[in-house]
Amino acid sequence: MQRAAEIQELYEFNRWANARMRSAVAKLSDEQFSRDLKNSYPSLRDTLLHIMGAEWIWLARWIGTSPIGVPVEWQSYTRGQIDVEWGALETAQKSFIDKLTVVDLDRVVAYRNFKGESHANPLWQLLRHLVNHSTYHRGQVTTMLRQLGHEPVSTDLVLFYRQEKLAQAT
Repeated sequence: MQRAAEIQELYEFNRWANARMRSAVAKLSDEQFSRDLKNSYPSLRDTLLHIMGAEWIWLARWIGTSPIGVPVEWQSYTRGQIDVEWGALETAQKSFIDKLTVVDLDRVVAYRNFKGESHANPLWQLLRHLVNHSTYHRGQVTTMLRQLGHEPVSTDLVLFYRQEKLAQAT
């Protein structure tokens, strides 16, 4: 499989896993969604905003800007607003990913982090990093759902492959 196609598949998985995670969280009451569970990001709401924010920031960096934070208005977003914003983000992200070539993947992306420190990495490393970061925090969402007595959903990569195989067979 070509490198660009591997990245496209990885991001298809990331969208699938994020959608499954949001679907599981959608079953919560507003109080459960916002309850401080003493995690890295206190609530499920805050954790989802962190995942979405990181995906937004990295896309901006890949395109050539270095945001100094996520949009301030996101802090007051309701669950519905988060879903709408995440949908728009995934559309923009998919558009960017689908146009990548092998040459693009090796392009070095220079950016500044929130502390103002300069960094530079090949795009392919940053693309993989983002999916790994989102996977880590989806794991936290799983734990938080269990703390609230709710059933989490599996977002394992192998399950994604199994479901894709079944979808292709039909």
